Amino acid sequence: MPSDTAITALSGLLSDEGERITRLWAKRLRAETYEVEVPGRDLRAPLNHLLEELARLLRDRGEDAIRLWPEVVRSHGAFRYDQNFEPEDLTREFKSLQEVLLYVYARRNGGLIDAEVAELVSELVWEADASAQASYARVLKTEEVRFREAAVMESVLNHVEVGILLAETDGMVSFASPPVSRLMGVPMRAVVGARAAGSLSPVLTQVNARHPTGEPFRVQDMPFLRALREKGPVRGVMMVVERPGGTDATLEMSATPVWEEDHVLAGVIQTFSDRTEAAVKTKALESAHGEVRRLQGQLLRRTRQQALGQLASGAAHALNNFLNVLRLRITLLQREYKPEHVEALDKTVRQVGELVARLQEFGVQRTEERLANVPVDQTVREALELARGELEQREHPVHTELDLGFPWGVKADAGFFRELIVNLLLSARDRMEGGGMLQVRTRPEGEGWLSLKLEDGGPPYAVDELARLFDPLRRDPGAPQFSLFLAVARTQVQRWGGELTVENRRDGPGASFVVRLPRYSDTAAGIADAQAPVRMAPGGVPRLTRPARRVLVVDDDLDNARMMAEVLGEEGYDVQVAHSPELALRIWEKHPFDAALLDAVMPEMTGWELARELRQRSPQTLLAIVTGMDVRGQNRASLALVDAVFRKPIDVGALDEFLAQTRGEEAPAEGLGAPGGGH
Repeated sequence: MPSDTAITALSGLLSDEGERITRLWAKRLRAETYEVEVPGRDLRAPLNHLLEELARLLRDRGEDAIRLWPEVVRSHGAFRYDQNFEPEDLTREFKSLQEVLLYVYARRNGGLIDAEVAELVSELVWEADASAQASYARVLKTEEVRFREAAVMESVLNHVEVGILLAETDGMVSFASPPVSRLMGVPMRAVVGARAAGSLSPVLTQVNARHPTGEPFRVQDMPFLRALREKGPVRGVMMVVERPGGTDATLEMSATPVWEEDHVLAGVIQTFSDRTEAAVKTKALESAHGEVRRLQGQLLRRTRQQALGQLASGAAHALNNFLNVLRLRITLLQREYKPEHVEALDKTVRQVGELVARLQEFGVQRTEERLANVPVDQTVREALELARGELEQREHPVHTELDLGFPWGVKADAGFFRELIVNLLLSARDRMEGGGMLQVRTRPEGEGWLSLKLEDGGPPYAVDELARLFDPLRRDPGAPQFSLFLAVARTQVQRWGGELTVENRRDGPGASFVVRLPRYSDTAAGIADAQAPVRMAPGGVPRLTRPARRVLVVDDDLDNARMMAEVLGEEGYDVQVAHSPELALRIWEKHPFDAALLDAVMPEMTGWELARELRQRSPQTLLAIVTGMDVRGQNRASLALVDAVFRKPIDVGALDEFLAQTRGEEAPAEGLGAPGGGH
């Protein structure tokens, strides 16, 4: 029997520290049973009631308290049964009480625990546990007799791998099978019998529930609530939860509405399935797929660069042979004029033109394009994944900063567009030997245009180098492959109705490669067909009443411009030369011309852009583009600005016939639109 001293000591402890003991007991119980803090549900209230009764019995009945308190606790077992506690939860609950009583007693008495007090606490706790367990078992037995079929079903549901949750039409959760608690990692008893809106949120927070994308999983995302709202089934909702041990589990949930015979919604059944292993395997497969794509991109780039390098080498060899013949023939012609020397020069020039035409055919026909609406930001991310290994897996890695703000699409070939971005990324990496940050930005520009900018941290380009960067036949060491790639890429972008440019950065060292393309909705009629005519004339423009006499030649290559002026001068035309678009516009303001021959590719402004400016100033003027580029696929809006396109080397007879016409007449076909030599 406990001594009066022990009873008095424990009675005084409960009277003085009752509130603190209740708080610590509730906290420890929550930790022991993974109990969830639910708004509106007071976990302390039943515990406080038990402690108050124990304090009263110790104070009023002395040693009889050991016999009487279990009777008070008996109803607690039935109460916990209604709350879906398990028998082992009851044992943990009273064990926690013993630990808390001894802890508070020790702190109150300088760390010492009287043996008689410890014995009294132990006897009270375990008598109470036995009484609660007996009450729990009695209720369970009664329920088992009354609901034998339900008990069998409960047993079955407890052993299957799929959790089942039942929800009423008002959102209240009326049942959850044991696997639901196992899969979620916390007991669901706090949710059963309560509305999901208030009881489920703390559970999701405690298990750190989230979507596979990382976004928080909200209560309204639960399939059974969606099924109630939408009055239909919801399938395959994935949720990631954090288990008590710190590991993650991936759950798949589906919900199916249950209808009564009169088509009235009765509730919803939701299932929980563990898909953790499948998610891990899927992630591994995605990683392997990403590695394959990276290797594929690397192989694709190397194969294309190898082909471009071989093409550059072969083209340079053939052109050098032609140039050698030209130089020797010119030397002989300077010594002595003979007609055969002139004929040989003309033949060699035609051969050079045929070679360049074949090079352009390689650029146009290297594969079949499939133009479609290509999402820009998504393609940039895909290209970065392909190139990421090459960028980051080196001694001095290059990291990429994405700033994407163009959620629309452009009309292009998806594979070529992705390949273009990959090659620009890897070319920027080659310029950043010490590593650093590569910035990729997409933005709307102007009315319906995309601006894709790649800003590297390499050395800036010299001014003369910028002008020659797109020359496919540069003779600088290491330049042919890169310049040939840029030339082919620019031609590709131009065929899509856009442009590819490069400029030095203004905010620091490095260069910016800029791709500009029209938005898909604006390009439905803007990508010209490969077989479309290359001469266009805007309707409604007044015709010239006389042949063109005064001609302006605009070309940044002075030798080409002077030779053109000399040839036209001998044909009787009054010719003036401008070596830049800016100078051409200044000259035009002073003395408008009857016709203008515009080089297509110039550093400050393209010939197409200059044509637009001249057409606004002088709508009646004859305008022709002179180019070595392939214009098939050029934007129809640009083609409509000019009356003809001549290829280099130029057929002087066809040019003379073009200039001799009055505006609006059919231009001669012999000199127009044939793909030809270099710029």
